[in-house]
Amino acid sequence: MTFWVYILRCADYSYYTGHTDNLDQRIEQHKFRTFPTCYTASRLPVELVFSQPFPTRDEALACERRIKGWSRKKKEAMITGDWRRVSELARNTLRQAQGERSLE
Repeated sequence: MTFWVYILRCADYSYYTGHTDNLDQRIEQHKFRTFPTCYTASRLPVELVFSQPFPTRDEALACERRIKGWSRKKKEAMITGDWRRVSELARNTLRQAQGERSLE
């Protein structure tokens, strides 16, 4: 079985990141408000802008959680396939975190 991490762009230009074992079905559920309390239900229409397969649910969930912690710029770099920029933004985040710790 394949598991997927996916990113949707909502009508308000925000991003929603999730994971599933049936990508097509899950996208349809978002589009048809199957779960009315879901983040995307009040932000329709949505568009799938990124997806990546994983061999296990644990790996997909770990990736989803990592992406949810990323900045908008970093998500957009990944969506466009600009891995150099993703790496650059990750280094900047690390430098900022190290700088904050040195001030303590």
